[in-house]
Amino acid sequence: MSEREIVCADLTAALAGLECDGFRLDVIYPADDPHTAVLTGNGETVRLTSRPGAPPPSHALPAFAPAFLITRGGGSGEGRAGMLYRDLIPGRLGGRYIASHITIPEGGPVADWVHFHRIALQLIYIRRGWVKLVYEDQGEPFMAHDGDLILQPPGIRHRVLESSPGLEVIEISSPALHETFADHEMALPTGRDDPQRNFGGQRFVRHIAGHTPWTPFDGAEAQETPISDATNGLAEARTIRPVSATIDFEPHDGELVFGFVLEGSARLEFGEGFEVGSGDAFVIPPHQAWKVDAATPDFRLLHVSTSKQS
Repeated sequence: MSEREIVCADLTAALAGLECDGFRLDVIYPADDPHTAVLTGNGETVRLTSRPGAPPPSHALPAFAPAFLITRGGGSGEGRAGMLYRDLIPGRLGGRYIASHITIPEGGPVADWVHFHRIALQLIYIRRGWVKLVYEDQGEPFMAHDGDLILQPPGIRHRVLESSPGLEVIEISSPALHETFADHEMALPTGRDDPQRNFGGQRFVRHIAGHTPWTPFDGAEAQETPISDATNGLAEARTIRPVSATIDFEPHDGELVFGFVLEGSARLEFGEGFEVGSGDAFVIPPHQAWKVDAATPDFRLLHVSTSKQS
């Protein structure tokens, strides 16, 4: 099969043109701002790119570069399958992590296909609305709602089917730059339900907020998730709400400490201190104590941390 590269100004338009000519999409990256795709058809492979010379995804994890970051608002760009992505970790901590605030304003069927990712970690948290998903060997398609969290283990085939208008999702992945691979052979659902199946050393998790009690957490309350067990200690994720106006957090010995303000407002006590409100995100460097003060009663925080990755 012959190979060639096509440089284009508009990847979306060029991709649509090749698909009309009988090519099928095999790989696209990055998900939040696609600039490169690989397609096959008519006896050849085409590498389509709007950024010639851009480095391809590495099979090795980039070195972790700790930093304090805070992001507020900002615009969203069109990403894979027509979804809108807002970058929550500018600089990507050396390329180790990416976090995106993903929205689907109109809702309805999603132009997605069966696919998988070469990743070390990927979490999906539903902030608002609902989304219908289907996963390899995890039974029939299901709906995920506000507060639900999905662990997508490495290599699991999956597909986004449809969503409510105004769907909002927080997605956290490692590494930051990774491919989305199409699987043209697998049909979902597979007709099997194997919740204990191992995918790259991890298990699929569907955490349902409505079935989860609030339990004590550092002077606050949290809805804990089984993410730590399913990832063999690689990551933890929880939703936190205040009991009093102050929530203290101990220094973290791993890598990522990520927070996203789901609702309400508070003061982030780190360094000079920062007021944070709904939609703001922040990253705290390892080995640093921090706290949330003056939290409003409706304050809700998505809190994700990871251990050291090799």
